[in-house]
Order: sequence, then structure tokens, then C-alpha cells
Amino acid sequence: MFLVTCEHGGNRVPAEYAALFARHRRLLESHRGWDPGSLDMGRAFALALAAPLIASDVTRLLIDLNRTPRSRTRYSIITRSLPKEQRLEVELGYYEPHLAAVMDAITESRGRGRPLIHLGMHTFTPVFNGRVRRTDVGLLYDPARELERRFCERWRAALRERRPDLAIHSNQPYRGTSDGLTTMLRHSRAAATYLGIELEVNQRFVLRPRAEWLQLVDALTDSCRAAASTF
Repeated sequence: MFLVTCEHGGNRVPAEYAALFARHRRLLESHRGWDPGSLDMGRAFALALAAPLIASDVTRLLIDLNRTPRSRTRYSIITRSLPKEQRLEVELGYYEPHLAAVMDAITESRGRGRPLIHLGMHTFTPVFNGRVRRTDVGLLYDPARELERRFCERWRAALRERRPDLAIHSNQPYRGTSDGLTTMLRHSRAAATYLGIELEVNQRFVLRPRAEWLQLVDALTDSCRAAASTF
């Protein structure tokens, strides 16, 4: 069984915070504001896998839904200086509802006899701090959790068959154990019942003609389905 989530699906600013972001349009449109293409992937995976999709289109610059409560980067340079009361409003209005929906979906999956595979949809900027990233597709997981490692190995092999042109890397451009939603959930979920995997796709593909981008998304969903069929 699958659960698909998308924490950075858009850069929408809720009306009550419009004034706060009025001077930050360029930042909102950058990779720091959202993950372009991630919501496309989320919808495609949910359809292909007949899985629930829990997604947000609110900018991560308000509050980052892919961070743990203790993370210093949960609030951005725009919101971290807000008064404590306002930060709590943001947390209760956006962070907590998303987390609760994910937790409810995980609870609902219990007792069905199969582990839940949680897929977090993300994209990343092709150039970071002046360095070109060589990864095209990254599969992020915890190497210490055997089922996560095995599933990602099968997914990677299936994707290579379909798209041998891609540079497909494990735990790149980020570590699968870095601060984030799947890492947080692993702490309270047994390895035999919960697999937390993040899909990271280079945003250079999002900038290509729409047909090419959708072909890649099709390859990603098809290879994931193939990996699951033998898992």
C-alpha cells in the first residue's frame, strides 16, 4: 500500500500573510519558495498507484512542512522573526493539519497485512551554491532500514531499464536520514510496517517542454509500480 505526500507543491501565500511577503516575489518564485513539478508528480503517482495524496500548495517560506518541529529551518528568513503567537498561528493553521492528515493515513493503513510505502515528492534546483548537481533522479531512504534499501534498489533498476539516460543516485542530492517528515515518522514506526522514501527530481526536467516532462513522470510512476510488483 502506498501513501503519497507533497510538502512543497506550490508557492501560494495565504491572504492573511500577503503583506508579509509583498517584497519577496523573487524569493517565492525560486527553489526556496517551492518545488516546481512536485505536485505534478504527486498527482501522477497517486493516480498510478491508487494511493491517497496529501499535498500542500502553500509556500515553504511560510513554514516548511518537511521539517521536524525542532528544526531551525522550519521557519524561513521571512517568518522566523515573527512574534511567538504568530508563529504558533502558522503552525496550527498549516503545519499541524498536514502532519495530522499524514498520521491519520498511516494509522488507517494498519492491519492490512502489508507495509506502507510513503513516497514524498520533491524536486531540487540544478545549481546550488554555484555548483552544478549531476544527479537527475535521487531516491532518498535510510540505509539501515532493509526494506527501504531493497525497494529503492528495485525501483532504481526498473527506472534504469526505462530511462538509461538518467543519472539515478541513492541518497543524493540529500541524505535520506536528514531532518524531514519521513525521518521523523521512522522514529515511531517499525521498519517492517513503514517505508519512508523521498523522490527527488532535478528541476531542469521541469523546464523542458511539457511533453518531455510528462514522459519522465510516466517513467517514474511505471518503474515504481514495477518495483512494487516484485516487492
